[in-house]
Amino acid sequence: MKILTVNFLTCAVKACKTSAASFPLHFQDAELEQRDVEYNPTFLQNILPRLEWAAIIAVAAELGFSDLPATKPDGDLETEEEQQVMRNLHTLLLETEVMAGKMVCGHCGHEYKIKEGIANFLLPNHLVEADRVLVLV
Repeated sequence: MKILTVNFLTCAVKACKTSAASFPLHFQDAELEQRDVEYNPTFLQNILPRLEWAAIIAVAAELGFSDLPATKPDGDLETEEEQQVMRNLHTLLLETEVMAGKMVCGHCGHEYKIKEGIANFLLPNHLVEADRVLVLV
């Protein structure tokens, strides 16, 4: 699973829907793999406004990436430094994949296992919404 995906995921447990601690999900025991992806600065400039920068920085730190600035870049590519920041962002979000490990909710502690690059978001029965009713006709 690409790191970019984490920016759009939150805990699936109903009780966590209103908690700020349920985002971002935190990686534990992550096995990372790097895959070459063609650098596309236009894509990065377009996705940048949709990124929750504090979450990206938190996830990057958990995975050992310290090359990103504390403040969100504006996507301007005029200087060499800005271009390097965008390349580092590209490496983290698009070239880095989590192949195994787990993501953990900061609110309830539920663990979502990752196997072969796919996160399992199916909840066990005891965590599924209690107010669902099965009607048999």
